[in-house]
Amino acid sequence: MTLPPDQLSVLERIAAALERLSPPAPSLAGVDKADAFVWHPEEGQLLPVAHVSHVPAAVLQGVDSQRQTLVDNTEHFARGLPANNAMLWGARGMGKSSLVKGAHALVNSVDGKPCEPGKGRIALIEIQREDLSTLPELLALLRQSPRRFILFCDDLSFEKEDRDYKALKSVLDGGIAGRPENVLFYATSNRRHLMPRDMIENERATAINPSEATEEKVSLSDRFGLWLGFHACPQDVFLDMVRTYARERALPISDDDLAARANMWAISRGGRSGRVAFQFIEDLTAQMAENPDATRS
Repeated sequence: MTLPPDQLSVLERIAAALERLSPPAPSLAGVDKADAFVWHPEEGQLLPVAHVSHVPAAVLQGVDSQRQTLVDNTEHFARGLPANNAMLWGARGMGKSSLVKGAHALVNSVDGKPCEPGKGRIALIEIQREDLSTLPELLALLRQSPRRFILFCDDLSFEKEDRDYKALKSVLDGGIAGRPENVLFYATSNRRHLMPRDMIENERATAINPSEATEEKVSLSDRFGLWLGFHACPQDVFLDMVRTYARERALPISDDDLAARANMWAISRGGRSGRVAFQFIEDLTAQMAENPDATRS
């Protein structure tokens, strides 16, 4: 049966509208053109990041043990050796996310220099906390690629009545398909067990069997093979951070003046951390650019 032109036109417009509304099929297009991506599940795409903002791993101070462990693990993965999912937890501003990005850059470097885009041994994919429910879809996509990937979720934590942690648990080492051999999961969190303490304690207090009530939630962090703790730094470590950043930028300032200014900055910020040290150096660099003679030793 042939439809009248006006009805055919209406049906074509409806079909076009439905096609626009339906989500696109996930695609690996462009995965060999860059070494870092952001996962956008609503578009089914890995959007490339041309330049990853990072601090060189060697510059990070006060985290020597954590740095060596994570770099070794990442290098093993790049070489096709067994490697663990990693959880970096602890104090804010102590370089957790910086270490992940720094380790990725270091392992991908060639003779100390960045590799050509798309030529790195590992691609870093950032996934937002609210997109964790799409992990199975993303893993099914990455399983098809010959590249190796580190999925990175920054500031990971779960709140009461949040069920996305179940998707993450099945991805880390469960599920019928298992984790793809070419994928690792790195996450950072301020919480050791990813759950708020009052949530865990409340379930422990009200449950018939307290240990069973909290086992499922605590076991999530147990599924990370590497647990790397980051703790608030003392003054000497803070000053080492400041000196390292100052040397990297070749700031012409005496050590005594640098230390005095850094301590005043830390007091005004109410604490010491790698983030505070970096923010201080940013401010000092700008001041010295405006008035080069003001702090010259």
